[in-house]
Amino acid sequence: MQEALELEIKKLLIDALNLEDLTPEQIDAEEALFFKGLGLDSIDALELGLALQKRYGVSMSADSQETRRHFGSIKALAQFVGAARVR
Repeated sequence: MQEALELEIKKLLIDALNLEDLTPEQIDAEEALFFKGLGLDSIDALELGLALQKRYGVSMSADSQETRRHFGSIKALAQFVGAARVR
C-alpha cells in the first residue's frame, strides 16, 4: 500500500511540475525534495501542495513546521496522505 502510494505521488510530482526528464523510478522515495536532492523550490512546493489537495483532498498550512516535515520526501508525503485518508 505504502509503495503504491509513493509511486502515485512520484507520478503526481512529475506531472504537476512538468518534470518530463524524470521517471518515477529515478526518484528515491527517501531523497530530499527541496534544496539538495531533487532541488525543488517554494513555487514547486505550492504547485505540489495544490496537486495533492486536488488529488487526495488533503490540506496543509503553508508555513507550518509539520508541513515542512511532510514535504521532506516522497516517503513522508505518502505517510501523510495515507494517514489523512484513514481519518
